[in-house]
Amino acid sequence: MSKTPGYFIVEAGALPEIFLKVAEAKRLLETGEAGTVHQATQRVGISRSAFYKYKDALRPFNDMLQGRIITFQILLKDEPGVLSSVLNIFAKSGGNILTINQAIPANGCAAVTIGAETSGLQIPLEELLQRALDVDGVLRCEILAG
Repeated sequence: MSKTPGYFIVEAGALPEIFLKVAEAKRLLETGEAGTVHQATQRVGISRSAFYKYKDALRPFNDMLQGRIITFQILLKDEPGVLSSVLNIFAKSGGNILTINQAIPANGCAAVTIGAETSGLQIPLEELLQRALDVDGVLRCEILAG
């Protein structure tokens, strides 16, 4: 077996309850809602040993992407103003667009790849994706790499 750690992106609802509780305890500590590990673990109902066992292995998805360059792949209808509307969402949310690559439209759709730096993001990444998806003419918006 490889000694390099492997990583998975797993929907929170599919995780065992202990992982969710460890993540919540970490959040309580980071926000100052709990002053000690003992207080945080007590509030979420886990042992300190369980917290210490998993704390370094768990990070919220948004934390992993903060301050990184993310590549988004977006499928747009070939209509005037759709790409401009998506770019405005990035600008208003604090995303710093580094690259934009648009394929020549085919079958009424155009694939766009956007490279953006996320350290200035003022909203969670999931919300940025949802806002882009809510734009009339956006058919798909997902993270390609990050």
